[in-house]
Amino acid sequence: MSEVTAVPLRPIRKGSLITLWVGVALVAAAGAALAYQGTHRQVAMAEPASEFLARNAKKSGVVTTASGLQYKVLEEGQGGAKAQPSDVAIFEYEGKLASGETFDSSALHGGPAQLPVGGVVPGFSEGLQLMTPGAKYRLWIPPQLGYGDQAGGAIPPNSLLIFDVKLLALAPQQPGIGGIGVPQDNGGM
Repeated sequence: MSEVTAVPLRPIRKGSLITLWVGVALVAAAGAALAYQGTHRQVAMAEPASEFLARNAKKSGVVTTASGLQYKVLEEGQGGAKAQPSDVAIFEYEGKLASGETFDSSALHGGPAQLPVGGVVPGFSEGLQLMTPGAKYRLWIPPQLGYGDQAGGAIPPNSLLIFDVKLLALAPQQPGIGGIGVPQDNGGM
């Protein structure tokens, strides 16, 4: 038989047990936060646009138009004429999905976009027509005013679109320019 040697244990410092449990609690909280971050986007994308828009309509400063477009004025414009469907708008924008994922922006294309107001999706066109130069709006575009079930690429079908748009200037439309720079006879966007 072997002989067991007793090794004396040192007493732990007062308060060490509390420090240990606080550390365990912090690790658990960090894990929960990471789990939430990982699923938040999927949950946001799974929520129907109608539910998001109903909740969003109750927020301060959000206006809902008769068509269902929602907008919030982030900066007032400098005055002047509002955009018309026949105008060309020069604007900066950032487009996001309900998950917060950016799918497009004017910065990705090297600077402000220049498009006919009547040559973009209906919700974006309606939003531009509410603005005067210098204004910055946030637009929530329901699927029926966006790409609907025809969406593709980075935009899933029937997606709610969220745009931050700053209208820089308006110009009269030039002949032969349709949506996204394609000739009008090709249908535009």
